[in-house]
Amino acid sequence: MVARPVLRLTKLIKAICLLPEDIVGDPDILGITQDSRKVKPGFLFVAITGLRSDGANYLQEAVRRGALAILIKAGETCRFPGVTVVATSRDPRHCYSLLAAQFYEAQPRSVVAVTGTNGKTSIVSFLRQIWSSNGIQAASLGTLGLDAPTIKNNFGELERSTLTTPDPVLLHQILEQLASYGIERVAIEASSHGLDQYRLHGVRVTEAGFTNLSRDHMDYHDSMASYLEAKLRLFNEVMAPGGVAVLNRDSGAFDDIARVCERRGHRILHYGYSLNTKTDGGINLLELNLKGPGLVLTLGFESKVQEVFVPLAGEFQAENVLCSLGLAMASGVSFEDAVSVLPSLVPARGRMELVGYSQSGAAIAIDYAHSPDALKNALSSFRKHCDGKLALVFGCGGNRDQGKREEMGRIAGDLADFIVVTDDNPRTENPAAIRRDVIKGCPKALEIPDRKEAITTAMGMLRDGDLLLVAGKGHERYQIVGSKELEYSDFDVVQRTISDGIS
Repeated sequence: MVARPVLRLTKLIKAICLLPEDIVGDPDILGITQDSRKVKPGFLFVAITGLRSDGANYLQEAVRRGALAILIKAGETCRFPGVTVVATSRDPRHCYSLLAAQFYEAQPRSVVAVTGTNGKTSIVSFLRQIWSSNGIQAASLGTLGLDAPTIKNNFGELERSTLTTPDPVLLHQILEQLASYGIERVAIEASSHGLDQYRLHGVRVTEAGFTNLSRDHMDYHDSMASYLEAKLRLFNEVMAPGGVAVLNRDSGAFDDIARVCERRGHRILHYGYSLNTKTDGGINLLELNLKGPGLVLTLGFESKVQEVFVPLAGEFQAENVLCSLGLAMASGVSFEDAVSVLPSLVPARGRMELVGYSQSGAAIAIDYAHSPDALKNALSSFRKHCDGKLALVFGCGGNRDQGKREEMGRIAGDLADFIVVTDDNPRTENPAAIRRDVIKGCPKALEIPDRKEAITTAMGMLRDGDLLLVAGKGHERYQIVGSKELEYSDFDVVQRTISDGIS
């Protein structure tokens, strides 16, 4: 980790606009955390009310472990000998992020954040590849962890995390380390949960991208309106006025986001399939054709038109390519230099990824699709790369949006020729009940609870020209059953089944 000077509490809390006279005592602060189990001597503990617990219930534990300062919500009271208590009228989550940014101050020169329901992981990966191929020291951060090929990843905690957008302290530790290694630019995923919980506040975002908006995370957000409101925070609060917003003009949310960006003084660079009479210029997808396992895109920008082959399966990947192209251009890469990298793009792990072929000659692919729109896109895309039958193995997660299960079942029934419904991450829900919800939408599906058995069974039924999509878990290397994380990987199961010659 990078060495840094100790920060006095009074200097640290300037990040949340509290004056020194608001506190008694000015201890040296050696670290910050919202998790009482991680408190060490000299730490500041931030008491945050979460979905399942209240940090105020862990004040004594934090003090016992050595906290010298505590931040609580205004109106709450607590007193411990030798411990400075700071009260704030702000949301403690917001304060926590700003404090982390003050404590770990260094960041790469350019931080790009991408939000939207689908495509974030692919876009930050593509953007990092474009930057790197143009000689720029770059990294990407999100669902797949930290990808910074030129430096060693010292964050084992990140690899164990299931969060698309990390905890603010971990996020700012990463940004500081990247800056210390000379990483000039980093692309990060901005999830709706992360934005709603202020995890990105304090990150000096210079450019931001928006992909699309469709149903997801309705177990967390009350409505699609609140879901969109969380996404808007990236442009309305996180990115400082005068940034660059790269927006999908074909999305129904385009007008709402554009209005926010105009009020904030952001420059808008839009992209899309069709010309939009409400806007001028932008990056235009003039034509899209399939060629083998990839796409041929005809791209237009200003007076320039260029045809390029991109080795990615799935027509919807064109939108991800356009967004990454726009963000690269917004950060200073020319249109020509950015387009020159597209023929060498590598798909993000577990995103429309062709794993291999069975002995029968059928193709097997995996994708992270776990929302209705993502599943529809993946199946529709693979249909066009499939000469025979299109098979699908999928399930839905437990303790998550129940309303999407039957809808995803209907999509599967409409678009796939053969379906196996299995377990995803059932968590603490009854797995059989989850499968029943899904099968309401696709009553002819075969039900096999064990995910490995479901995959091997489906692979054994394939013929030459068929294609099997294993959807829902993508890159994940675990399965959450009850409260346990069991070691598991769709990728590994498919590879082993191919090598064993079972299919």
